Amino acid sequence: MGMSSSFDISALVRQNILKLEPYSSARDEFSGSASIFMDANENPFNAPLNRYPDPGQLDLKRKIASIKGQPLENIFLGNGSDEGIDMLFRVLCEPGRDNVITVDPTYAMYGVCAQINGVERRSVLLNKDFSLNPHAVLDAVDERTKLIFLCSPNNPTSNTLEREAMLKIIDGVNCMVVVDEAYIDFSKGPSLLSLLKEKSNLVLLQTLSKAWGYAGIRLGMLFAHPDLVGYLSSVKYPYNINTLTIERAMKGLEGGEQTRTWIKEIIEERSRLAEALELLTFVKVVYPSDANFLLVQVEYPAAVYHYLMNKGIIIRDRSSVPLCEGSLRITIGTKEENRMLMDALKTLQP
Repeated sequence: MGMSSSFDISALVRQNILKLEPYSSARDEFSGSASIFMDANENPFNAPLNRYPDPGQLDLKRKIASIKGQPLENIFLGNGSDEGIDMLFRVLCEPGRDNVITVDPTYAMYGVCAQINGVERRSVLLNKDFSLNPHAVLDAVDERTKLIFLCSPNNPTSNTLEREAMLKIIDGVNCMVVVDEAYIDFSKGPSLLSLLKEKSNLVLLQTLSKAWGYAGIRLGMLFAHPDLVGYLSSVKYPYNINTLTIERAMKGLEGGEQTRTWIKEIIEERSRLAEALELLTFVKVVYPSDANFLLVQVEYPAAVYHYLMNKGIIIRDRSSVPLCEGSLRITIGTKEENRMLMDALKTLQP
């Protein structure tokens, strides 16, 4: 039951959303140029922040469209990727009836959103080497499955999922497949963005939080079929992206050269840090990484974690996560921060 580009997205959408009359502001209804705004009960003083932001974020979407080579109508912007994830649940998943599939270990928000929205989550494990088993995922799917989440490069395992395995899933199901590419800029593998035109059940998540260095402004990008973007846009709060975020994102997206420099430096530091960690006696495995962090298996992970915390160095203990037993997750810092981390770890050796 493969997917074709004529796939009917509305067949997946919840009945109450199909019937929804979205909130509409006068600015939504008006096109043209006006100089006096008396429609939104705004304060006439303190320009420009006295005005509500553009609910459609059109200027920002145009800029993203040109950078990503995607049509405007394929783009939904959220308050971080988390908003995009939550919107997918609210548009597609009937609480108490539908289910979603996560491939674990992975980013925890997919499961948290399922729980908040009252939607069953089915967990399928990656293989021992963190590779994707498409058959196990397909076996978990039934007619009530609405979403499958694949994170590539994956958090916390730091590897890119195999393209062929992902395609097998995308082509083999009648539901939406969400590929979260938050870390794609640090990966050798290409994004799946170029497949969006032909795969209408594909949803891609990207962000300004990682490679672009803008985690603080909370801007997530969701790329999908225009029909799905339309439903998401009718469900989101009208002014979900604030004026300050729009301004900073517009400015930040000019800095492509700076971003490429950061990515290059982070990747160089990643291999330098991996080599240094491998020399420590209590480190068992440093997993190969396609992201801006390393997953490292150590002896006594809790002790190492607390020791570093007492030194004012915060990392993530992932040792209780399936398949990541004994592992810590370390974000790549600046050259100086990485050196301080290594100095602290070296004093732990016998």
